[in-house]
Amino acid sequence: MGKLVIFSAPSGSGKTTIVRELLKRFPRFEFSISATSRQPRGQEQNGVDYYFLTHEEFRARVERDEFVEWEEVYAGTCYGTLRSEMERIWSKGNIIVFDVDVMGGINLKSLFKDDACSIFIMPPSVEELERRLRGRGTDAEEVIRKRIDKAEFELSKSSQFDYTVINDDLAVAVEEAASIIENFLK
Repeated sequence: MGKLVIFSAPSGSGKTTIVRELLKRFPRFEFSISATSRQPRGQEQNGVDYYFLTHEEFRARVERDEFVEWEEVYAGTCYGTLRSEMERIWSKGNIIVFDVDVMGGINLKSLFKDDACSIFIMPPSVEELERRLRGRGTDAEEVIRKRIDKAEFELSKSSQFDYTVINDDLAVAVEEAASIIENFLK
């Protein structure tokens, strides 16, 4: 078993953008592709952004114990980490980087303890979070409302992570996260 770095945040906090920047800086980092039962958004591709499964396929894999962790994040929409994905990355000697929902991050940290560094990406405010979600132009109004409502719960979980990085300036947030990771890997 190797090391892993976990990034979690409410949707729209900028965690994916930060993770993409860090993947460029740390050559041994490899992104863990999550599985989901939702449909692709925008230009998302199967096997690149997510492993897109039907709800039935997802549940069948749960029954076969193929997930390290999983959760029904929204009614009918599941996300999870496949054991095969972690094994694939570790077999190359790489460090797994997760970009997961808040409960998934908490679950991964509790499973992998000191082999994991968990970082919560905090938006500057709920209002800014809403502005970012609307700016994406990828979600219907009801989806945005659900994400904002869920964000308030997720923000209350930040203390369960090893570190919190406030993303009010992307460059500063990336530098802070890079510093945390460098210390973790020493």
